[in-house]
Amino acid sequence: MKPVVSIIMGSTSDLPVMEKAAKILDELEIPFEINALSAHRTPAEVEKFAKGASDRGIKVVIAAAGMAAHLPGVIASMTTIPVIGVPIKASLEGLDALLAIVQMPPGIPVATVGINGAMNAGILAAQMLAVGEAQIAGKLSAYKESLKDKIVKANEELSEVKFKFKTN
Repeated sequence: MKPVVSIIMGSTSDLPVMEKAAKILDELEIPFEINALSAHRTPAEVEKFAKGASDRGIKVVIAAAGMAAHLPGVIASMTTIPVIGVPIKASLEGLDALLAIVQMPPGIPVATVGINGAMNAGILAAQMLAVGEAQIAGKLSAYKESLKDKIVKANEELSEVKFKFKTN
């Protein structure tokens, strides 16, 4: 089994957030890898990773970073593979990371999800892959249908909640 998605984080302290991307990819049976690389502390390794990812079969990169949050943009500058940035709430409530990731210069796009939005990054990566793979598209459809089922069930449970002035 060879990975098609690469989850990269600046340090393992980001793992509690990034495991949400891993869990959704695992649920959808999409092979992935997880590594820690730092744009500031291991720039040569980041360059080696980014320039070699396509040759290794990686189709989407999910890159997390906090504070200055350069990792997603640095990776995007060295590859044509889509990069999804996950801003990590490390300081300033994560706004510094969010702004750093979304403010990329022309020609170096990074798709960006919300602060600590690793689950959505995993789903977005799956949606990118599903464009050319019917099996993944089918799994995504089933997953999204399950989201609807959760709301239907929640409304059924809410119908049992009683208040004196509740009308439904």
